[in-house]
Amino acid sequence: MSRDDARRILSPSQLNTLARDLLEGSFPSVLVEGELGNLSRPGSGHLYFTLKDARAQVRCALFKPKSQWLNFVPREGLRVLARGRLTLYEARGDYQLILDSLEEAGEGALRRAFEELKAKLTAEGLFETERKRPLPAFPRRLAVVTSPSGAAVRDVLSVLSRRFPLLHVDVLPVPVQGEAAPAQIVSMLQRAYRSQRYDAILLARGGGSLEDLWAFNDERLVRTIAQSPVPVISAIGHETDFSLSDFVADLRAPTPSVAAELLVPSRHDLALRLQGLQRRASRLMSHHLHRDAQRADRAALRLHAMRPRARLDLLCRRQAEAQRRLDHAFRKHLERLRNRMRHADAVLRTMAPKRRIALLRQRLEALRPRPHASMQRRLRHDQVHLRGLARSLEAVSPLATVARGYSILQRDDGHVIRSVQDVQAGDRVRARLGDGTLPLRVVDADD
Repeated sequence: MSRDDARRILSPSQLNTLARDLLEGSFPSVLVEGELGNLSRPGSGHLYFTLKDARAQVRCALFKPKSQWLNFVPREGLRVLARGRLTLYEARGDYQLILDSLEEAGEGALRRAFEELKAKLTAEGLFETERKRPLPAFPRRLAVVTSPSGAAVRDVLSVLSRRFPLLHVDVLPVPVQGEAAPAQIVSMLQRAYRSQRYDAILLARGGGSLEDLWAFNDERLVRTIAQSPVPVISAIGHETDFSLSDFVADLRAPTPSVAAELLVPSRHDLALRLQGLQRRASRLMSHHLHRDAQRADRAALRLHAMRPRARLDLLCRRQAEAQRRLDHAFRKHLERLRNRMRHADAVLRTMAPKRRIALLRQRLEALRPRPHASMQRRLRHDQVHLRGLARSLEAVSPLATVARGYSILQRDDGHVIRSVQDVQAGDRVRARLGDGTLPLRVVDADD
């Protein structure tokens, strides 16, 4: 044996470790369908069995924490679908499956389709809580979409008639199982929508397996429920059963009977509530009557204390006295006016205005020529005075001197030149003569 061969020699445990790592790395998760065999459930709660077909088998283990959540009872010969990871049980050198889940094979395929469609519709927002509508508090007309021969419709009608007999219920018959069921349920729902007769719609079915309830996982049915113009209540199967119709409906009920209880108020509860409201109304009425009676008593006491009749008599007497004083004052004022009128008439008669006007006219005629004569005398006096002033002015006027051959020298500004010092050579002056003005220029000015 060479040294290289010695280096490659492995112990069984090392070889098993290499094989386990290889299996777990290559097959982290596998899905295996087969028939249960060699089933063993020891006191530890673990579940050991083999999955086999016609030509091979593989050992499997489902440990206690996960085996407790199985929704069926494993038994020999049952066909199942197992999901897990492939590993090596080193103590025996056998490979085996350590399972994460185990379900019946028939339901397993349906379950996968259910989860895939649920994930798709969830991503579209069809199951969001924000789009769900509240149920009407007191519905008047209800549509129950279900099988007319099933136990579910009998339970629903029994609960509704017991709790709220005033509700009008229409049973819209549809098949609730089979390949044709989804299309017929969709058609019936659309007819109910178009009728606009219903305040709410109850979609109901009794319990069954996943295959039995599969019609209520149809995608077209789910979208039709999402488009409903009125609230839809889904009651499909039992409390542990879930369908996509439950998720998209405005309310999911565990059973059809519970759905009926959630839809309508209890007649007994309404009667108790009505009795309580009546008692409350009676108490409030008694309270108000008592309060109003007390107010009336207090008002009567105040009214009696105020003695309104006596006050009214007093006010009437005051009014009569005021009216008497007003009449007396009016008569006195009227008498004073009459006296003033009589006095004015007497004065007017004494003054005799027509005679005075005639006298004044005579005086006016006598005085009319006096202003004209006075004005003539004034004009003659002024003329004599004016002639005297003219003679005096002519005696001292320089124009007379100029007329005798003299002249008056003036500068351009009209100033009279009285000395040679008032001008300079080159100045322009004017000489005023008897018959006009002569312009001159100073050539030289000698002192």
